[in-house]
Amino acid sequence: MVMSLAACGGVDPNSPQGKRTAIFKEMLSVSEDLGGMLRGRIAYDEALFVEKALELEVLSQQPWQHFPSVKGDEKTSARDDVWQQQERFQELARVLEGTTARLVASTTQPPLNDSVLALRVQAIEDACESCHKEFRAY
Repeated sequence: MVMSLAACGGVDPNSPQGKRTAIFKEMLSVSEDLGGMLRGRIAYDEALFVEKALELEVLSQQPWQHFPSVKGDEKTSARDDVWQQQERFQELARVLEGTTARLVASTTQPPLNDSVLALRVQAIEDACESCHKEFRAY
């Protein structure tokens, strides 16, 4: 089965790359929902916003365990710098985790403040973007 996945360009969903890719895709979907609610692209639902913020916080802690300490021969969108600059990569991972924790903290006391939530979501988007600029091959 692995050979057939490799032959068609697919990634084994049970591989470290497959697992982290799935988590990153889910993180993107959840953060797009949060941003969409705040920017009027989708209907704002406070309870759903709180639920999605918690989901994003949990997700933000998960992909890092699926980056092996040494890069294999997998074809990935992660630059070699991920493995060569582990300390910096982990630092940016902690920044993202911190931004999602601050978002969740901002959702614990109703009524929620839309302008604070917007700042928190923007900080998450900025954290993602800064890591992508340093460590993702486009």
